[in-house]
Amino acid sequence: MAAAGDEAAAPLLETEEKAAAAYREGCPGCAVDRRKALNAGVPYREFFHIWIIILVSCLSISSLFPFLYFMIRDFHIAKTVEDIGFYAGFVGAAYMLGRALTSTGWGVIADRIGRKPVIVLLFNTLFGLSVNYWMAISTRFLIGSLNGLIGPIRAYAIEICRPEHQAIALSLVSTSWAIGLIIGPTIGGYLAQPTEKYPMLFPTHSLFGRFPYFLPSLCISFFCFVILISCIWLPETLHNHKADKMGDQTSESSISHLSDPEELNEHGTSATTDQNLFKNWPLMSSIILFCIMSFEDMAYTEIFSLWAESDRKYGGLSFSTEDVGQVLAISGASIFAYQIFIYPRILGVVGPIKASRIATSLSMVLILTYAPITYLSRPWSQIAVTIASILKNNFVSTVFTSSFILQNNSVTQNQRATANGLATTLMSFFKAFAPAGAGIVFSWAQRRQHAFFFPGDQMVFFLLAVVELVQLVWTFKPFLAVPQQFSSS
Repeated sequence: MAAAGDEAAAPLLETEEKAAAAYREGCPGCAVDRRKALNAGVPYREFFHIWIIILVSCLSISSLFPFLYFMIRDFHIAKTVEDIGFYAGFVGAAYMLGRALTSTGWGVIADRIGRKPVIVLLFNTLFGLSVNYWMAISTRFLIGSLNGLIGPIRAYAIEICRPEHQAIALSLVSTSWAIGLIIGPTIGGYLAQPTEKYPMLFPTHSLFGRFPYFLPSLCISFFCFVILISCIWLPETLHNHKADKMGDQTSESSISHLSDPEELNEHGTSATTDQNLFKNWPLMSSIILFCIMSFEDMAYTEIFSLWAESDRKYGGLSFSTEDVGQVLAISGASIFAYQIFIYPRILGVVGPIKASRIATSLSMVLILTYAPITYLSRPWSQIAVTIASILKNNFVSTVFTSSFILQNNSVTQNQRATANGLATTLMSFFKAFAPAGAGIVFSWAQRRQHAFFFPGDQMVFFLLAVVELVQLVWTFKPFLAVPQQFSSS
């Protein structure tokens, strides 16, 4: 009996010895891996922290759109009303251009010294104090160039949880990103020009009367400060024993094996540690899909506010900043519910590639229904545009989350932040051109109200649909290559 017991205990002791060998003392990444191996549950606290960090970091990206039309008007740089969209596009592009020039560098730093040091939330206060057009462009460029968060935080979301929870993690990243891009304009819409909206609280001769767009920037900066302090308690996930690369690969494989052997078999990638990222076609093709989607989404975000706030005689809806903020707030709430309760089920049934195809196809049809909404009277126009906005933003979040999953499963951990930084750099270049191009096209479209072929804003939405058609084509072979575990999709 004793011999039998010793024989039964031998495999267990051998497994424990392998587990001990898989971790390095003093390594923060190993400490996180040990916790994941021992705790099979969802790390709700870390997920919430990631969610709120990304949400707050995205507020400054889009908070200006509801009041940008009026801000450009107040700068008196546009000679005619039709020219406002032209100048507004370059202010929107400045942030993305700054981020495009630095994101890969931030990703490399995150792979060298850790994820936490680059989680820096920038303060948006200076933009609200802009007194002229060129100051607004300069401050937006500066804020974008110093924002190194987006790429590393996606890598962090993958590494903080077990493989079976990665879909939830990236869904939360996409959700917070999308909601941040919605709540940002909501804050901008409700808090811009406070002396006109809330004269009892903000007198005309106060600081907020001189700087009517300062209040939303100040509030966002306060949120950033609070979240920045809370980042002190985030655990680091990067391994600090990179000298022995083969050992690290073995350790990472062993840890995954100890966590869940079947999950490793299902989710293991074919990427190698030293693979050139530019030669990793599954990674690059998913990044290109991400960039096309980002270009269309940024152009849509710029155009939506300009179109909704422009006068009906120019094909707009004559909405106020509060009207736009309300529509976007409702859309943000819907994204949260969709990503938490619906998207994981869709992903489990059809996978990330088919989910992207379905969402893009529906979005392409939906975008063509925007222009006719201008013929509806209030409140029907507001109801219709709210429903359309809910559907459009959820379609976008579907493609974003699916591309995140494909990207992060195409590389190993020691390249993950760099890969996400590269994705953010390329995406930011696309997003830098999107608002500038969208502003120019919008300004041109408002001058052709009586054209025969897609008059006025119909041309703008038609061109957005063309971009989505390109995106749909890219989701098929031979353009999109996928990681090994999704090849059956």
